[in-house]
Amino acid sequence: MPQLTFRDATLSDVEALVALIESAYRGDASRAGWTTEADLLAGQRTDAEGVRDVITGPGARLLVAEQPADRPGVIVACCQLEKRDAYVYFGMFSVSPRLQGAGVGKEVIAEAERIARAWGAREIRMTVIRQREELIAFYERRGFERTGRFEPFPYGDERFGLPLRDDLEFAELAKRL
Repeated sequence: MPQLTFRDATLSDVEALVALIESAYRGDASRAGWTTEADLLAGQRTDAEGVRDVITGPGARLLVAEQPADRPGVIVACCQLEKRDAYVYFGMFSVSPRLQGAGVGKEVIAEAERIARAWGAREIRMTVIRQREELIAFYERRGFERTGRFEPFPYGDERFGLPLRDDLEFAELAKRL
């Protein structure tokens, strides 16, 4: 398993984080990993403003992971953690495509769960595009369960991408801590 170091993102990380998130989900670069959304969505996954909003948002952290032995100072993964009542929302989870499948994601999830417990949360929740069955299965193997709740995809808001199909929606997953 990779040896990662974790820290909170700073505003000086915004450019690197946008590049990481985009490479993990969209475009040809994302096809190097297994979590690509390139067949479902074109366009951007996030932008500098969205990343800055998470970094500076109240009750939120954008956790970054670096792998010092590999490339010191290079962010290889990230995730958003936001306190919401008795649970923590887990989002913007991205792992460099070159490291997907190498255990980085599992280590980041474990750290996110540790932080959520330290905040006193009883549960961690996320939303995943319902059509991403392989990704949902990955989370289910880590103890997340489908809640049966769904949210509509924000069609018409290009900040979230350009849908390549008309049936996209988000499924909520949750894990008791």
